[in-house]
Amino acid sequence: MRLSAIFFTLSMLLSSSLHAHRGAPNEPDLCRISVGSSVIHFSAYTPTFSKGESFCRAIPHVGQTNLVFDYEGKALRKTSLELEITRESDNQRIFYQAPTKAKQGSINANVDFSQHGEGKYLAHITIMHNGEELDTHLDFEIGVEEDDSIPLWKIIIVILIAFPMIIFVNRKANIANKARELNS
Repeated sequence: MRLSAIFFTLSMLLSSSLHAHRGAPNEPDLCRISVGSSVIHFSAYTPTFSKGESFCRAIPHVGQTNLVFDYEGKALRKTSLELEITRESDNQRIFYQAPTKAKQGSINANVDFSQHGEGKYLAHITIMHNGEELDTHLDFEIGVEEDDSIPLWKIIIVILIAFPMIIFVNRKANIANKARELNS
């Protein structure tokens, strides 16, 4: 019984985290971007390849991509938002949208990445309101799969925890067996 509890605990430590969008409020969401006190949620869609599946920082397909920046809340709808997408390798601008108000609460950028290739990109988002500019950046990659492998540090921690626990349980079992032998 004790050994199964140990293995259950170890399997929980080794499990991969889910990369869901808009999970529980206390879960980190790498697709959320803070701009001042406001938040924008980023999603990328590659309809030719993946139908309605959304991606965040790792977009596996190189091709026509719809980048969506959704405002969380209504505060940003009164502001102007400027959007620029650049390729990190040479800082080349591949998309630009002049400052606009998004009264519906989202900005869409349709970019054909087959013209620019796989690699690292940066979304520069600037919000302008009452003469004040708030700037933020979101990095993402095109042509890569999200890495779901178990990190080495998790394996090392499991080994460091499991080995002493197994030895301890084994010793307790041996002591209990010896005590039974002496009592019989």
